Amino acid sequence: MSGIALSRLAQERKAWRKDHPFGFVAVPTKNPDGTMNLMNWECAIPGKKGILLGIQELLNEPNIQDPAQAEAYTIYCQNRVEYEKRVRAQAKKFAPS
Repeated sequence: MSGIALSRLAQERKAWRKDHPFGFVAVPTKNPDGTMNLMNWECAIPGKKGILLGIQELLNEPNIQDPAQAEAYTIYCQNRVEYEKRVRAQAKKFAPS
């Protein structure tokens, strides 16, 4: 494995530890000598409750440094009341019956 790839994986791991989605876990495995193996990871994804809490967190506090949806980003930045109104409308529209 090239040093560049390992360096990038180490940077990504550091960023992940500072800010990762609620309930998601990703930890590199350890080699027999005790060092971390950044090429092999143990990961866990939350169940239904954790996923819903994660979605709620993203809707309440979206990452405006890296927006995924231009329209939602614009509304969130310009008119928070309108943003919350639209989020509630979507929640009602797609609620299980």
